[in-house]
Amino acid sequence: MEGVLVSAAAGALNSVLEKLGTLLVNEYNLHKGVRGEIKSLTDELTAMHAFLLKMSEEEDPNVQDKVCLATVRELSYDIEDSIDDFMQDETNKEVRPDGFISKIKHILGKLGKRKADHKIFQDLKKQVIEAGKRNARYNTRQAFSNTKNATIDPRAFAIFEHASKLVGIDESKSEVIKLLTEGASTGERLKLVSIVGSGGVGKTTLANQVYQDLKERFECRAFLSVSRNPNMMNIMRTIHSQVSGLCFADTEAGSIQQVIINISCFLSYKRYFVVIDDIWDVDAWNVIKFAFPMTEYGGVIITTTRMGDVACLCRSSIGGHIYNIQPLNMVHSRQLFHRRLFNSEEDCPSSLEMVSSQILEKCDGLPLAIIAISSLLANIERTEHRWSQVKDSIGRALERNPSVKGMIKILSLSYFDLPPHLKTCLLYLSIFPEDSIIEKKGLIRRWIAEGFVYKDSIYKAFELGERYFNELINRSLIQPVKLGIYGEVRSCRVHDTILDFIVSKSIEENFVTFIGVPSLPIRAQGRVRRLSMQVQGEGNHVMPMTLVLSHVRSLNVFADIVEIPSMMEFRHLRSMDFGGCNPLGIWGCRQLENHHLANVGRLFQLRYLNISVTHVSKLPEQIGDLQCLEMLDIRETEVHSLPAGIVNLRKLKHLLVGNGLTFPDQIAKMQALEILKCVDISSQSYKFLEGLGQLKNLRKLHLYFEDIEEYQQIEVTASSLRNLGTHNLSSLKMEFLDDNTSLDTAWCTSPPLNLQKLGTTYCLLPKVPDWVKSLANLQKLRLQVERIRDEDLCILGALPALLMLNLEGAEDQTPCEDRRLTVSAEAGFKCLSMFNYFAQGDGMDLVFAAGCMPKLEKLVIVFYRCSEKETLSSSPGALDFGMENLSSLLTFECQLDSKINKSTVGAVKASLERAVGAHPNKHLTLIFKEKTDRYW
Repeated sequence: MEGVLVSAAAGALNSVLEKLGTLLVNEYNLHKGVRGEIKSLTDELTAMHAFLLKMSEEEDPNVQDKVCLATVRELSYDIEDSIDDFMQDETNKEVRPDGFISKIKHILGKLGKRKADHKIFQDLKKQVIEAGKRNARYNTRQAFSNTKNATIDPRAFAIFEHASKLVGIDESKSEVIKLLTEGASTGERLKLVSIVGSGGVGKTTLANQVYQDLKERFECRAFLSVSRNPNMMNIMRTIHSQVSGLCFADTEAGSIQQVIINISCFLSYKRYFVVIDDIWDVDAWNVIKFAFPMTEYGGVIITTTRMGDVACLCRSSIGGHIYNIQPLNMVHSRQLFHRRLFNSEEDCPSSLEMVSSQILEKCDGLPLAIIAISSLLANIERTEHRWSQVKDSIGRALERNPSVKGMIKILSLSYFDLPPHLKTCLLYLSIFPEDSIIEKKGLIRRWIAEGFVYKDSIYKAFELGERYFNELINRSLIQPVKLGIYGEVRSCRVHDTILDFIVSKSIEENFVTFIGVPSLPIRAQGRVRRLSMQVQGEGNHVMPMTLVLSHVRSLNVFADIVEIPSMMEFRHLRSMDFGGCNPLGIWGCRQLENHHLANVGRLFQLRYLNISVTHVSKLPEQIGDLQCLEMLDIRETEVHSLPAGIVNLRKLKHLLVGNGLTFPDQIAKMQALEILKCVDISSQSYKFLEGLGQLKNLRKLHLYFEDIEEYQQIEVTASSLRNLGTHNLSSLKMEFLDDNTSLDTAWCTSPPLNLQKLGTTYCLLPKVPDWVKSLANLQKLRLQVERIRDEDLCILGALPALLMLNLEGAEDQTPCEDRRLTVSAEAGFKCLSMFNYFAQGDGMDLVFAAGCMPKLEKLVIVFYRCSEKETLSSSPGALDFGMENLSSLLTFECQLDSKINKSTVGAVKASLERAVGAHPNKHLTLIFKEKTDRYW
């Protein structure tokens, strides 16, 4: 768990060990006896840390081990809190007394403190040793056989499910068969489709149905599952046995390489069809793929996986298609649900129709969830009250019901396959209410504040957090929701079934405590580590008096009506968020007001504070005492100015504020700042604008320009941007609501040269500025230009590092007659991989010539003026823009104005489908979207 301070498996032990090491340095001037106790405590905890990591890999530890795991985890948090208090006291002491009597008292106090310090660490070590002895006394795991009754993988039954019992599979099966069989007459030697989707969505079932339909066409065939921890020798021997008809015993060979050679030689002159089900990692596929020769007789391979990167590797290594399997729609979900419970849909009692629909909404089209829940309901009284109880506690009910253990096993496979740091990040998602849209950046910042992500020698903490987030997407454990203009995932959601599973795990491990969720009983007593307040309905939910809040590390409020605890109760808080979205879609806790933050300065461990979308109008001056604070979000509050003390936040990295807010003059003191948004230039003093240029660690900056009356403000801002550009500034976004030509003039001498990302919004430039030529490191660019000219394309095409370009023109610009710009091979764009373009006429006004944009993989064209004349389909050549000349194109996306009539939409689709069909890349994907707003 390199780079992780806190985890679900080991609690805060990593962090404790690091802090104990810090205490041993000389700056703390500890008594010799105290240093000895710390060293001894470190040795005990190091051994316990290794034990916790080992036990976390077991899917079903015995009861005594579970008790020991929980005890040591809880103890680790308490130890860290004690160390934090000790270090804080050491930091705050050493106030030199005046007078003889005061000095004597001070010396006696220090002697007394030495004894107290010694006792603190003696007591901590005693608790740790006792926990270890207790586990050794009662743990009898070695006295019994470690053998367990083998359980059948529930996915195996999908292979034997008769097609007549399946619903909603016909369309998917037809699509996969089409992908496998199209082009067969043209002599393609090997066809591959990789089916990708989350656990329980029906990948194995779909693959098997296609296999059953097609297998008789092939001389050799095989269907096998790889699973999570494959024995690759056995896997390869199984393939050899199935395709050849040999007994498994007769496939024995000296090495995997020899088995691969045997398979390849056998298949060299044969047609074969192989399904490789449930591939978990790229290493397994990198072995398996070598067994399948590219023969003129033709071969077909289907792979299934939960991992997006595995699917991409399968496609790239052989060529073929990725098929993203979709959940069942509501009609098919209802058919499957009713088929399991009633003879037909008509047999469902009217009193159960509404609750049935609500249950199916929670299943969200996941066949495994529908089957599991219907199996549970089959043994429950058919009354609305009893079914509503199941609906309100689906996750807990499933876990307790032995008839649906198969579903929990499938979800557990995905969970236990995760490394410890990803398990922790996934469990943390349980704090969010059902159906929440979770913003990626905010989530990663929370992970960092909690200690789940910690920078290593290669990546910064946020970059590492992005890798964790992408891995959870890749494993189909979270679902992407909103994409940015460059195709990056900006938000996600958690499938209800997975959410129920991780909520159960979080409760079991005391990882999160939930308040206000009707289906979850509140813990009667005990220490709370992370608190999620999800109050639904009317009235305040009272916090149980028996809960111990003094050790809460994370407070998350997703409610507008809630009893807000006093800050005095949260001395060890790391993360506090009042800006979340509750289940009703209301952002922010509107009940939060100024007085609730009165004692926020006492939270000496606070790293993350989000009070966005609240009624707070003034931050307390003592906010400057939060010396650990790294992220502050006060967007969409009533705060109009920041207190002067905020410049004392020497560790603050992310500062997010709204338009119109005034900053203190001494901004240059905040040297840790990496992200600053949004700065309203017209509201700032010259001293602030000058100090802005001294923030040497600033990476991302968002500026807002409106009602700027003095040109000197523009000049000072431009000068600061030039300074920032010589340091770490890599991303700049600018919004304009007034004349902006002066900025172009101010920058022309020396723009910020190190920019990698530049975006302008609500800003129509007369042309692409000349200074853009100097941005040799620019990778992502978004510009609005009144009318795009040949010289503009020349400037943009010459940018050597440009990967993604978003180019817009004036919405009301009248295009010149017969005006069509040609992007030639000589225009540049040698690295461009994604191009978003707003067409400026009634048709496409750019033409792509042969050899241009050689690495372009995704093209997005937005037609936003076509609703006026609707000439997209009627004008000759309106949609003929040389798509066939974009040799590397993988995805073409067309966005049409939402006001265009259906007949025109149909004609446009037909025209573009023909163009895509004629493209040299037969795997080119065409996407249509409705464009409802002007800006991205």
